[in-house]
Amino acid sequence: MKVIAVTACPSGVAHTYMAAEAIEMAAKEAGFDIKVETQGSIGIENALTKEDITSADYVVLTKDMQIKNETRFSGKTVVRVTVGDAIKKSNALMKKLQQHYDSKNK
Repeated sequence: MKVIAVTACPSGVAHTYMAAEAIEMAAKEAGFDIKVETQGSIGIENALTKEDITSADYVVLTKDMQIKNETRFSGKTVVRVTVGDAIKKSNALMKKLQQHYDSKNK
């Protein structure tokens, strides 16, 4: 399963990157392919490509502020979480994604 994510927080500093790291670690622990774009105070880093988006099963977006270029995820299954939940509950999020994926692909 492939998951992509975009993290951003209002201050655009620590929490953006903490959320990205937590999502990445939880996805890797679950055995998923993962790529995380950050939209922080220094701009967009690790930008998702069209290929990344096309091949993704799920898109995780933080919802504390507007994600730039969000229309590129049209037609994808998008899950929105707070930055806090991305940091503290990433493992639970990955379990829910796996359950949804399994039930959808039976």
